[in-house]
Amino acid sequence: MEELKRRIRAEGRNLGNGILKIDSLLNHQIDPVLMAAIGREIAGRFAGQPITRILTAEISGIGPALMTGLALGVPIVYARKHRPITMKDPVYVESAPSHTKGGEVFLMVSPEFLSGADHILIVDDFLASGRTIHALARIVRQAGAMLVGVGCVVEKTFEGGRDFLSDLNIQVEALAIIEEMTGDQIIFAD
Repeated sequence: MEELKRRIRAEGRNLGNGILKIDSLLNHQIDPVLMAAIGREIAGRFAGQPITRILTAEISGIGPALMTGLALGVPIVYARKHRPITMKDPVYVESAPSHTKGGEVFLMVSPEFLSGADHILIVDDFLASGRTIHALARIVRQAGAMLVGVGCVVEKTFEGGRDFLSDLNIQVEALAIIEEMTGDQIIFAD
């Protein structure tokens, strides 16, 4: 997606240790026009799949998931990182390391929003190590639902996430694929 790559080149900053700051368009501030185009693009890449729900992780995945859900006409569910008092037992829970926060985070989803009849598309902001997405896939498995694919806004291939997800045997799509970040350089795959 060329507009996304252009914006990452113009506004993104390599903070080192594999962290790409794109807060002006995705992680702190959301550009709704760009996000709508991202949602349409992800939805198009999974056209024809029998998707009934989209699953994402709180919080940065919500924007692209919401726009993908709008394009597909399906609801989104986001895995909570903090359990609200309204979330009753039992819940689906998995843990994953957080690259930007440091340490483990727990992802929780109420069974009232995922069932064995669902066909799930996971949508997230980044595919880096793949650990968060794999945790979401395990939640899908706990629910007895079918995982049909993963759509991400940005993939950082140098962190090996796609390989880490290979045991899922699903379609994995990323709109901007970064091969390398060194100094001020952000190098995209062709």
